[in-house]
Amino acid sequence: MTTITLDSLTDSKPIAIEVAGKRVCVAKIGDEVFAVANTCSHAEADLSDGDINGFAIECWLHGAEFDLRDGRAISLPATMPLETYTVTTSGNNVTISEKKGK
Repeated sequence: MTTITLDSLTDSKPIAIEVAGKRVCVAKIGDEVFAVANTCSHAEADLSDGDINGFAIECWLHGAEFDLRDGRAISLPATMPLETYTVTTSGNNVTISEKKGK
């Protein structure tokens, strides 16, 4: 589990953090915050270096897109989903933790 502040996030600008030894991409879109694995499931590229359009994050390397809400791959060349993380917001604190059962 890792806690960051809501103030440290800029709308539609992903960042990378570490949660339980894994790199995680965190993105704020409007009033919602999402967290997915930071490594593209198609190639070893950091998604936190990619662009966000709506609820999709695009890998900068080959253009694969993923839905930040559920981690699913929504465009080729990626076909495998990303691991998603539980996000809890309380005031200015945002806590990201691994989902149970994974």
